[in-house]
Amino acid sequence: MTKPNILILMVDQLNGTLFPDGPAEWLHTPNLKKLAARSTRFANAYTASPLCAPGRASFMSGQLPSRTGVYDNAAEFRSDIPTYAHHLRRAGYYTCLSGKMHFVGPDQLHGFEDRLTTDIYPADFGWTPDYRKPGERIDWWYHNMGSVTGAGVAEISNQMEYDDEVAYNAKAKLYDLARGHDDRPWCVTVSFTHPHDPYVARRKYWDLYEDCEHLLPEVADLGYDNQDPHAKRIFDANDWRSFDITEVDIRKSRRAYFANISYLDDKVGEIMEVLETTRQEAIILFVSDHGDMLGERGLWFKMNFYEGSARVPLMISAPDLPAGRIDTPVSTLDVTPTLGVLAGVPMDELAPWTDGEDLSPLARGEERTSPVAMEYAAEASYAPLVSLRYGKWKYSRCVLDPDQLFDLETDPHELKNLADRPEHQVTLQTLRAKSEARWDLEKFDAEVRASQARRWVVYEALRQGGYYPWDYQPLQKASERYMRNHMDLNTVEENQRYPRGE
Repeated sequence: MTKPNILILMVDQLNGTLFPDGPAEWLHTPNLKKLAARSTRFANAYTASPLCAPGRASFMSGQLPSRTGVYDNAAEFRSDIPTYAHHLRRAGYYTCLSGKMHFVGPDQLHGFEDRLTTDIYPADFGWTPDYRKPGERIDWWYHNMGSVTGAGVAEISNQMEYDDEVAYNAKAKLYDLARGHDDRPWCVTVSFTHPHDPYVARRKYWDLYEDCEHLLPEVADLGYDNQDPHAKRIFDANDWRSFDITEVDIRKSRRAYFANISYLDDKVGEIMEVLETTRQEAIILFVSDHGDMLGERGLWFKMNFYEGSARVPLMISAPDLPAGRIDTPVSTLDVTPTLGVLAGVPMDELAPWTDGEDLSPLARGEERTSPVAMEYAAEASYAPLVSLRYGKWKYSRCVLDPDQLFDLETDPHELKNLADRPEHQVTLQTLRAKSEARWDLEKFDAEVRASQARRWVVYEALRQGGYYPWDYQPLQKASERYMRNHMDLNTVEENQRYPRGE
């Protein structure tokens, strides 16, 4: 049996509520809409953790942060944790990454045979939070509201430069794979950093949303005093008191964010065109690591379990999966087992290494009743937070905070916490029991604190004297590219052409 090629298109901080059934109609995203039309679309997909590094480590491994140890943006992703790249490579695949995956630690591959770019974020322990100092704000790497007040137009930025490079290298690799020098099936992951803030966009995309009717949040700022305790911690971590956020700032930020979705759509279109013109077939998966609150209820960025932050787009275009919308809640933890099964890896080989489930049966109409689990133990938290999405319910708890229980069918904006309502106590107790069976929060907290303390010691030590960075350095074998004198010119020209000459 021929194993399918796999193309993973990953973006950063894309709010899943904008993808109720593929991209919202009003978004200027022709390429993503074309992909959605042929995909199984999971309307209620959730990140395993609403922050870059923990969310991505969980996406790649199928394991929750409490299992990977990747609690925050400076926690090492251990090299002995199997990822989908390991599983597929073990099954005979060529595995390659172009772009961001926010690996922290000396292993910067985690199963990828090739990596075409460096990462956009640092690979060391310098961004480690410290639960021993609750409320401490580390200004040089914590988010602040300058991303909102500084929103607008630019033709180049740090992030645009990065994503332009990611797309260029991905296209070059797909062209090279078309030449057929390697007869293995391939899995290529293309991972962009947009539409992650700063909210800055190129004029051509900015202009698409001049008359957009969605430039203000559906839920206005609730005010600091009316936020839940964790939301207040996020406000404080974002240094909200130092900024005066106006309606103009909000409109510009959301406009730039939507514009960058269209920017990404162009990148997706360029990559899809390479596949089409080189006649390469592949399973295509589109996903984000987490979402962005975009000013809803006054919150920005991520770091919480509300829908804007925790819900992500997830679409899979595969010959064996019917196109259409699936409303059952699923997780990015499910990607690794799903890819493994689609590639012919038996589920019993994957099961010991994943907290997720194969999505194929659900896509074909079978029922799924297990809850979706999420964790958060990074900046703006003083103790781990956990959450379950179970049917229409979302239940969240933290030892520091009152429980939260939301009915997402009747209250999609999560404005009515039902945890104290007498008529919902049976539901609350049922979900609390499921949560307590899954998580020992005291143990979880102790493990996070031990990890943070170790990393502070190691980081401070490694910054003394000679410093050897872990940041990935892409290999460029210049002596094996184009034409060199150990090559036969005629062979080079013939082998590097696709399709071949007559």
